[in-house]
Amino acid sequence: METESEPYVRLSTLRQLHQVVADLNTARSLADTLQTVADGVVAGLNYELACVNLVRPDGDLVVAAFAGSSAAEALITGRVGSRASWDRRLSMGSEWGDLRFIPHTEGWVLMEDDVPQWHTDGPAPRFEDEWHPHDRLYAPMYASGSGRELLGVISVDRPRNGRHPGPWGQEALQMYASQSAIAISNARLRSNMQRALVRLEREQQALRASEESFRQAFEYAPSGMAIAEMGGDQHGRLLRTNDALCRLLGRPASVMRRYSFADLVHPEDIGTLLRTSAEGGRAELRLGRRDGTYVWVSLRNSVVADTADGPRFLLTHVEDIEERKRHELQLAHRASHDALTGLPNSAELRSRLSARLCERPAQAVGAAAAVGYDGYGGGGGHAGGYDSARDGGYGPSHDTGHDAGHDSGYGSAPAYESVPAYESVPSYDSVPVYESGPGYDSAYESPYEHEHGFGFEPANGAGPYDHHVHIVAPSTGEVDDGTKGLAVLFCDLDGFKSINDRFGHHTGDAVLIEVARRLTTGVRDGDTVARLGGDEFVVLADGLGAADAADLAVRLRNAIIPPIRVDGRAVRVGASFGIGWAECGMTVEEVLNSADQRMYVEKRSRAKVQRRAG
Repeated sequence: METESEPYVRLSTLRQLHQVVADLNTARSLADTLQTVADGVVAGLNYELACVNLVRPDGDLVVAAFAGSSAAEALITGRVGSRASWDRRLSMGSEWGDLRFIPHTEGWVLMEDDVPQWHTDGPAPRFEDEWHPHDRLYAPMYASGSGRELLGVISVDRPRNGRHPGPWGQEALQMYASQSAIAISNARLRSNMQRALVRLEREQQALRASEESFRQAFEYAPSGMAIAEMGGDQHGRLLRTNDALCRLLGRPASVMRRYSFADLVHPEDIGTLLRTSAEGGRAELRLGRRDGTYVWVSLRNSVVADTADGPRFLLTHVEDIEERKRHELQLAHRASHDALTGLPNSAELRSRLSARLCERPAQAVGAAAAVGYDGYGGGGGHAGGYDSARDGGYGPSHDTGHDAGHDSGYGSAPAYESVPAYESVPSYDSVPVYESGPGYDSAYESPYEHEHGFGFEPANGAGPYDHHVHIVAPSTGEVDDGTKGLAVLFCDLDGFKSINDRFGHHTGDAVLIEVARRLTTGVRDGDTVARLGGDEFVVLADGLGAADAADLAVRLRNAIIPPIRVDGRAVRVGASFGIGWAECGMTVEEVLNSADQRMYVEKRSRAKVQRRAG
């Protein structure tokens, strides 16, 4: 009877196995799959209890599903057993293929380990293959492949026939464990894919939100923004600009896309732009407007990178700093210029003069000399003493000018007698207020001339004498040696104190402003007219010979002495000039003191009546 029923039992078990395996593939999630595995053992393999222990990422095994007893399910589901305890169990007892059977005679030692377990007491077996309540049967589940990675363990209990499973029952449980491992792997893969899809969708939503935020921040930013291409033939071409930048430069967005910043930057700032076109680059430069004017802006660059292709775009923030630059220039101008006349002040004069001097004396004949306007000798001079051979020797008889061969950019000086009469002199009120003379403007606008004076551009890292043109003083003897030097003309107004005392400081200030204007008008572009303070002025004129400097002094004096009309009143001042020469090896103070002493020699040399004014 048993032999005749064995094929029937196998066929029935196979049908049930087929059904429960098919159910494994209908589960929608990993949790559903695990519970289906446990239910399949009870429904298809004829065990009363089944438990699925799943390997966690840390290696321990957790009770993930239970079938057959709600009380046992509530007691042990979610509990964890260590990997070491499980490895011990899977190495004990009898091997039935991949299955591991631990009879109750050996399993008593496992009662106190940390693997979750549930069992009921029962009578001792009456025959050899009867199932004991403390018997244990485990079906390990391995991942497919050669590594045989343990995914989990199915533990079963209490076969319905009350006997140990025979060969066919063992084979069926082993096959089911193998199919369960495949189902669990597939469920994990689906779960990971679903989580990845959810994460990707969230990232895409975040990206869309970020792109929209960037678009709004870019388009509606109060300051200019631009995106430029990086690399390739179109490097630097503007791809996109916002409304603020278009309004700042007076150009529509469609026109801006035809340009790069190199096309819009001021020619003097192109080097600054090229040095800052990189990540984190920052520069202050001028960009051209549509009307041909330029506006000062601050550029800050950052690279918009592509994870696959590397840097692709340059994001540039453009801030209008025209007002700040104007204030900075005004502050710098106030610090270096006289508030009343607008001329360079004493500090700026010394800075410009110092830029032309060095500590090493130049090879020249004699020391720097100073000459008085009227050509009289006398004591004084700088530390080396006054050399009468260096005296220009120009007095009233020289007012008609000098030899035409002295070409310094000035013409011949008109005679003092040729000055227009008092009545023909325009009133002070009609004279435009002096702001900055032509001589100063050209020097101040050039960055190196403003910083160093006279257009001398120091080389980076150069020593104190590298690329420096040493200046020498020309000979002032009877024979002109043709040497050109840097003339320092020290001017002191005659009779100015009496004007201040008689008419007040308002009139005195007006006289100083007009004198500054006349001095500035009388020099060349590139020369410096500075006010030391009070009624003292200094003129720096480069490239002059001794006769040229004397001629310039005559011209400037003749320009000062015509009457000045202030509030309907005409006043007059005189002027005494002393000419000094700057030479390398001298200090700034020595140069100024030399010219100052020559001025006092000239002032004392003329009769007081000749110096009266008022």
